[in-house]
Amino acid sequence: MSDTPDDAHTGAIKNPKQFLTSTILAFVVPIFIIIGLVMFVTSGTKPMTGVGNPELAIAQRIQKIGNVEVRDANRPLRAGEEVYKGQCAACHATGAAGAPKLGDAAAWGPRIKTGFEALVQSALKGKGAMAPQGGGDFDDTEIARGAAYMANAAGAKFAEPERPTAEGEAGK
Repeated sequence: MSDTPDDAHTGAIKNPKQFLTSTILAFVVPIFIIIGLVMFVTSGTKPMTGVGNPELAIAQRIQKIGNVEVRDANRPLRAGEEVYKGQCAACHATGAAGAPKLGDAAAWGPRIKTGFEALVQSALKGKGAMAPQGGGDFDDTEIARGAAYMANAAGAKFAEPERPTAEGEAGK
C-alpha cells in the first residue's frame, strides 16, 4: 500500500470552520428563502388601502363591530311545551350529560323541592353540564315557562309565569 492518503474517499469539508459554514448555509439560508417566498405570495392578495379603490378603504374603516337585535316585546309568549321542544328536549328527552328526563319524578323531586325560582335560575345561568339558556331564541320568561313545563311533568304544580308588567319591574 502507498503512504499517501487516497483523495477519492475524502469529502469537501476538511476542518470545523468549513463544517460550521456548510451547516449554516444548509439550514438558515433555506429558511430565509421560504420566508421571502411566503411574503411575496401573500403580499399580492392584500389591496393597498386607499389606492385604486377608495370605496373599499372606506368600507373597511367603517365596518360594523357588532349587532343589535331588537325583538318584539309585544309578541305572545310561547308555551312551556314549545320552549321544551325547541330548547330543552335535546338533553332532557334523552337524559344526556346527566340531565333529568322529562316526567322522571325521582330525578326531578330534589330539584322541585328547591323551588321554582331556583329552577329558573339554574336554567338561565346554567348548572353542572347544562349551559346557560338565557339570551337565546327564547326570553327569560319563556325559559321559566319551559322549566315549569318540565317540573310539572314530573309532578310539580308550578304555574306558567306571565310576562312581567312595566309596573312590576319598576317596583323592583
